[in-house]
Amino acid sequence: MVGELHANLLDALGSGIASGRLAIGQVLTLEGVSTDHGVSRSVAREAIRVLESMGMVASRRRVGITIQAADKWNVFDPTLIRWRLDAGDRAAQLLSLSELRRGFEPAAAALAARRADPHQCRIMAAAVSDMVVHGRSGDLDSYLLADKVFHRTLLEASGNEMFRALNAVVAEVLTGRTQHGLMPERPNASAIALHDEVARAIRLRDEATAEASMRAIIDEAASAVTEDG
Repeated sequence: MVGELHANLLDALGSGIASGRLAIGQVLTLEGVSTDHGVSRSVAREAIRVLESMGMVASRRRVGITIQAADKWNVFDPTLIRWRLDAGDRAAQLLSLSELRRGFEPAAAALAARRADPHQCRIMAAAVSDMVVHGRSGDLDSYLLADKVFHRTLLEASGNEMFRALNAVVAEVLTGRTQHGLMPERPNASAIALHDEVARAIRLRDEATAEASMRAIIDEAASAVTEDG
């Protein structure tokens, strides 16, 4: 129960800050948060600690809890990404994330072509097959799951711990497109074909094709968001 209260309060405050409903410079107090949301001071304190770790608030004695400007936020935090997609300019946020992905996923694909093991290659191939099946049926939730498996495995196969740590960022991008209606009812067949090209290039140790095809995947997704947004 306490965990649920904490999660609900964290979502309420986090989305309030991300959306601007709680304004930059606004000062909160633990007593006020507890009263407004009907939770104990300990639950309120824990939620504030999480927001502080994300750079969204700053707590100071005799001042209170101050809402911080966006340039202080930990924009790589997956939970913050979700709040911003829920509450802000989704298309702009997704395009910003696409630009980030261009900076690391093509490089990760090239490294995967050098380092992926046979098991990882099989997982990516199976994920593409699932994307084909669910793309045809229009089962976007199952398609999303297969898509996330593909990208997670690719980042793991890169053998680079920094790239692997960005999996949650990529997962939130993919989830955000689906949950906010920025995916077509039937996923683009050319996008699925590009995933197949990446999987095949990695299996064949073709670094250049893996990198180029991954960049094309990201560009296709960014174009789709622009058109839908």
